[in-house]
Amino acid sequence: MSTGDKVVDEARSWIGTPYRHQASVKGAGCDCLGLLRGVWRQIHGVEPEAIPAYSMDWDEVARQDVLHEAAARHLAERPIPEMQTGDVLLFRMRRDAVAKHVGLVATLRPTTFVHSYAGHGVVESALTAPWRRRIAAVFAFPSVSGTNT
Repeated sequence: MSTGDKVVDEARSWIGTPYRHQASVKGAGCDCLGLLRGVWRQIHGVEPEAIPAYSMDWDEVARQDVLHEAAARHLAERPIPEMQTGDVLLFRMRRDAVAKHVGLVATLRPTTFVHSYAGHGVVESALTAPWRRRIAAVFAFPSVSGTNT
């Protein structure tokens, strides 16, 4: 099984987990980053760095793109048109804002992604035009040894 397939299987196993800001516990609660952290732990074990407390506005006032910078430290960025299943999507909720939402590509045609957001919890959504135009970056999950990418 490829790393992408493992990521998708694990992300889908979180569907139905309620939204809880800064949490990362399958079935109990998570936010979008918590979902990514939980998938990482299942695929790779220990998280690569400690996550400091963060506000729901993701440091938007300071204009520091903290989420994008952290993703670049641990994941491999790829061009948006080359996204693959299992990839991490970073979203800007407003033009010229910092990236502050995360999802994981579940299928390509049609494209869906798994994410967690307030009022909905973890869901799989279609990557519709409004979501697609908010993509700030796409990152490949690191391969797991013994898998095909």
